[in-house]
Amino acid sequence: MAIFLTESDINRLAGMDMAIEAVERAFRLQGEEKAHTAPRSRCRMEKGMLHVMSASLPPLGHAGLKTYTSVAGANRFVVLLYEGDGRLAAVMEADRLGQLRTGAASAVATRFMAREDASRLGVFGAGGQARAQIEAIRAVRPITEVTVYARTADRLKAFCRETAKATGIGVVPAGSPEAAVREQDIVVTATTSAEPVFKGEWLAAGTHINAVGSNFLTRREIDGETVRRSACVIVDSLEQARMECGDLALAAGEEAFYWEDARELGLVVVGEFPGREDAAEITLFESQGVALEDVALAAEIYKRALEAGTGEKLPF
Repeated sequence: MAIFLTESDINRLAGMDMAIEAVERAFRLQGEEKAHTAPRSRCRMEKGMLHVMSASLPPLGHAGLKTYTSVAGANRFVVLLYEGDGRLAAVMEADRLGQLRTGAASAVATRFMAREDASRLGVFGAGGQARAQIEAIRAVRPITEVTVYARTADRLKAFCRETAKATGIGVVPAGSPEAAVREQDIVVTATTSAEPVFKGEWLAAGTHINAVGSNFLTRREIDGETVRRSACVIVDSLEQARMECGDLALAAGEEAFYWEDARELGLVVVGEFPGREDAAEITLFESQGVALEDVALAAEIYKRALEAGTGEKLPF
């Protein structure tokens, strides 16, 4: 019998370390060609959009899909997890799950692409995704200082204050976009911007970038110069990136990037493609957010829910 898990259940059952382990396992299966993922499809509604994405991880015995609506600025997420035999295992509310898996994907990319000694983190954005990115990256690198830029000053100050209290490290507001980029070891963009949030010329040698917000062709967080300077361009799914990564599509249009130079994260995880070959290289991970991440994490949450006896039983 299937179970239903609420956001409160997810918060009790799932943590970032668990998410990183699950998502790295999923990308390892991708690199071994043992995972299958279907890119996001979008359907217009009267006042918004319906999104659907799916994946299967046969070695884990699970498949599933995430569906969500974007209406009037609000997103509502649900994951359906299936057993390998086709039976529905669980229905999960998936806002926190999505933040965890997106942060975890950046953590996996950071683990394999950023310098080992990276300790300074610059972040664009002051929402839930940005907070999860900081939590995730701190789990794989010795971050001692975070500089954050966001357009709304009051929200930025509150975000920095709350995140510093939660993490116990220095989290300070940047007075300008440039201040969040110069001399940083890692830069994260977690926005919905349609225009680049910083200039590629500001990046220091050796910087690693996790760009997580450009999942529409009309969104662009990073400029062509950033892509051009990146020695390594990694995506979570080439098929999905070609469909919706505005950062790379627009850079390709400017001849600052060629699609044949991009590789999937799974190949880096299994060692078939280097995430970094030199300490001075600038490296870029473009995260669209793919369903194999959702399914891998949902499978682990489901396992823990059964062990804990958590979840409302559904009548089907």
